[in-house]
Amino acid sequence: MTTPPNHHPVLLDEVVTLLAPQPGDVILDCTLGRGGHSAALAGAADNTTVVGMDLDETNLAFADARLREAGITCHSTHGNFVRAPETLQGAGLAADIVLADLGFASNQVDDPTRGFSFRHDGPLDMRLDPTGPITAASLLASLPERDLAELIARHGEEPLAARIAQKVAQERSQRPIHTTGQLADLVREAYGVRARTSRQHPATRTFQALRIAVNDELAALQTLLDRLTRALQADDTSWLRLGARIGIIAFHSLEDRPVKQCFTKLVRDGLASDVSAGAVRAGQEEQDRNPRSRSARLRVVRSTIE
Repeated sequence: MTTPPNHHPVLLDEVVTLLAPQPGDVILDCTLGRGGHSAALAGAADNTTVVGMDLDETNLAFADARLREAGITCHSTHGNFVRAPETLQGAGLAADIVLADLGFASNQVDDPTRGFSFRHDGPLDMRLDPTGPITAASLLASLPERDLAELIARHGEEPLAARIAQKVAQERSQRPIHTTGQLADLVREAYGVRARTSRQHPATRTFQALRIAVNDELAALQTLLDRLTRALQADDTSWLRLGARIGIIAFHSLEDRPVKQCFTKLVRDGLASDVSAGAVRAGQEEQDRNPRSRSARLRVVRSTIE
């Protein structure tokens, strides 16, 4: 099995260097995706075990087969990483390495049927787990205009949120909004002449906001951070080993801010050391090769409890 040529795990060398796999390590990959990070981490040391979680069953199956084909022991679980402790405990394992890449796989973005991108017209879906109950289209159809404006402002940091919500409300009173193209056009109309001078596509923040809401991404991240913090505070080795290395890759400030705050507090409280010395960004060569890496920020801490 080969990885698609457009699949580029971000900050791959930095992830391996900073998380520093050792022989016999258990690697918890909270967002297994296509398995690129886990394959590199597991391949860097002997007798490692990967415990992989993902909301996308198709990618999970691909990654599981890829790792097993490479001779890597893998336990894969379809589910949200908020259940990481229970997943590890159920397998009778505790993690030496924890990694969460909060981005999404290239095949998800590039597939018009998934509805993540305004660059391809397709159904307004945006579910990381295609079996989930809420889609972007259902949110647009059901949220009151004021709530929609608040959502776009909060999760998208969009200054024109109220105008965009008004456009959506006007449009849905005439016809359903079912496709990414429809929504992108409405946002562009809301921007008016500003669309011509915007440094990014006008719909970027609105799509981000809806995706975050559909998948409850920020709440899930905060739950993971809280559970990691409690494990370190309680010296809980039932799922997190002593001296564990924890790495999180964020792609925008709404993700990176809570990670930074959590890791800073862990270091200040003497529970962890700052391995990455703040956020690590992709170098120019990687950014040229993989433009999606430009916004990636990797932070790594190591438990100081030995």
